[in-house]
Amino acid sequence: MRRSLLLLVLFLLSLPGTVLAQVDSRTASLSKQLGQGQEPRARSQAAQGLGSSDDPEAVKPLCAGLKDPSEQVRAAAAQALGKLKEVAGLECLKARKGETDAAAQAAIKASMQTLQELKGQTPRVYVHFVGVKDKTGELRPEVVKFAEARMKRKLTQMGAQLAPAKESKTAAKGVLRKHGINGFRVQAEIHPTESGGLLVRMVCIGYPDQALLGDVEVQASGAKPEDLLKVLAPRIVEEAADTFEWDT
Repeated sequence: MRRSLLLLVLFLLSLPGTVLAQVDSRTASLSKQLGQGQEPRARSQAAQGLGSSDDPEAVKPLCAGLKDPSEQVRAAAAQALGKLKEVAGLECLKARKGETDAAAQAAIKASMQTLQELKGQTPRVYVHFVGVKDKTGELRPEVVKFAEARMKRKLTQMGAQLAPAKESKTAAKGVLRKHGINGFRVQAEIHPTESGGLLVRMVCIGYPDQALLGDVEVQASGAKPEDLLKVLAPRIVEEAADTFEWDT
């Protein structure tokens, strides 16, 4: 594991704004179709699309879809939650254990098993994620929360176990000993760039011993802040993992 101060050269990510904007509008459009579509088939297709979106924002409309009047839509929403692999969807699936339709019930059980296995997987790294600070002074609170959700999702996908917000040093060391893994404390910051884009910086220190390791940065421009963060939030996690060798 690296112990010296590390600084990653700026990673310039240039994606057309139109491409990024399509990602955002697609989730919103599918969510609206799932909730307001006239035909069960159309609502089912919307649920399937949300399941493939890789977007944590899809959990809420899919959970609502579990209460749809159509058993076809309820089954599709349940299947989509399993495909999305967002652990946050587990609770709403558990709340629908009383589902009467056989197909929807089977889909609920299958997705619950998928998410429970994901939740219970052996962690590869232990991460105390402090959160995201807006250094631009202009981002809406929901945009910052959106970036945090994207980062947490990426951490989970990479096999990280997230530490509680308030945890004693003894408890943290116990987790590390139990799984034989390393611990890191990370905090992200969002800064403006001269080109009108965004730069995301992530500072990483050892956890729980608080040894400074360094920071990494990624930046992008050419789209709205929320669209840029769709790309930058998971990318900064990947850069930190590679730079600080989280899996060693």
